[in-house]
Amino acid sequence: MSVAAEWLWLLAIAALVIHCSAMAKWIPIQKFWTVYPFIWVLCGMGAVAFGSSRGFPLAHMLVLCSFALIGLTIGMYPTRKLFATWAHEINTGVTRERYDYPRSHLAFCGASVLVMLAVAVLLCH
Repeated sequence: MSVAAEWLWLLAIAALVIHCSAMAKWIPIQKFWTVYPFIWVLCGMGAVAFGSSRGFPLAHMLVLCSFALIGLTIGMYPTRKLFATWAHEINTGVTRERYDYPRSHLAFCGASVLVMLAVAVLLCH
């Protein structure tokens, strides 16, 4: 890959900030949006470490993680209003026995992540 590693780190950080900002807006629960970014940082570090241990270059792992986050953000966009409704219910003390995530939204989210990962793989080769 011919891009400097600094730009790829910037891409990863920008993807993380955009994703976490969107999730903080869609799920306005303070405990969630204060912990959520740290979970993603740990997951990203784990993914990069795992990929590196398997012989993948750091640049490729950064691109894959960044594009996966972008795909996840795009994929969760249709459910944003439902997330906000659930968050409002949780903030008011209402708990449901089950939160029904629409299958079409789940399929769109999965497809978005897979398409973005495919684009990342094509960019890396």
